[in-house]
Amino acid sequence: MVKKLDKVLYTAQSHTIGGRDGAGKTSDDALDVKLSSPGTGKPGTNPEQLFAVGYSACFIGAMKAVGPKIKVKVPDDVAIDASVSLGPTDGGAAYGIAVKLAITLPGLDDAQKKQLVEAAHQVCPYSNATRGNIDVELSIV
Repeated sequence: MVKKLDKVLYTAQSHTIGGRDGAGKTSDDALDVKLSSPGTGKPGTNPEQLFAVGYSACFIGAMKAVGPKIKVKVPDDVAIDASVSLGPTDGGAAYGIAVKLAITLPGLDDAQKKQLVEAAHQVCPYSNATRGNIDVELSIV
């Protein structure tokens, strides 16, 4: 079942040319990147790197949103090391990604960390978009 938005809060718009060996730019000029395929050594970033940064930033935002509701203050020095892997699926018939988020929450006890990460994973837009579609591994470091 497809979940529809109740209300649009923000819409990002971009224009991309050339695919993995092209370029992309947002309509507000805040992001203007040269793209290159992973492992080619060519200058530029790739979609997996952009996804890693986007997912980790979104997840931190989700923790900050749920923290007050569950009475857990998100540390100012919260950090996430994200890994996004690309590889074949279905015996090589398709390609997919897998995500690992290593979440650092200094100053919180283990129970607080677990409660915060689990609550954030339920509301994070990236988590909701990927849930049941790709392998997502969350670890607290």
